Amino acid sequence: MNFETFEINGPALITPKKFGDARGYFMETFKDEWFRKNIADVTFVQDNQSLSVEQGVIRGLHYQKAPFEQGKLVRCVQGAIWDVAVDIRPKSPSFGQWIGAELNEENAKQLWVPSGFLHGFATLTENCLVQYKVTNPYSKECDAGIAFDDPEINVDWKIDITKAILSDKDRNQPALATLK
Repeated sequence: MNFETFEINGPALITPKKFGDARGYFMETFKDEWFRKNIADVTFVQDNQSLSVEQGVIRGLHYQKAPFEQGKLVRCVQGAIWDVAVDIRPKSPSFGQWIGAELNEENAKQLWVPSGFLHGFATLTENCLVQYKVTNPYSKECDAGIAFDDPEINVDWKIDITKAILSDKDRNQPALATLK
């Protein structure tokens, strides 16, 4: 596996090595020892999967509050998404700044989103199947989010956000300023 870092410290983009021939391909998508050595010394406790049927769905921006903060290792196994992480670590010099990467079934890239970051994605195609590992189980009491279209963050979602398909929950999240 190879990885790249971003201008914001913490997130990483991981590219597994594919071994292919006329039959198809094989790849290791996760290796605990390699991940701990190269990315973060964390333990994953749960795997999640979501299907977004339509192009133009935005899921996010989400995070979990203490004591159930989550790091996430995200990959898109079908379709294509624009995956985003926003730094909300208190006193971080990059607070409110974001990074993004296209994850799709062809490039097999995975985005590591550490705890202390908001996470969200926009579907660039129909029928996007997203899988992710998390470092803490889901907690309804600790579930939180920030507005996907907050102008202070100014995420470029790579889609027309005036036509975005959102849950009621995501449409009504508070501004980033509520975290300051």
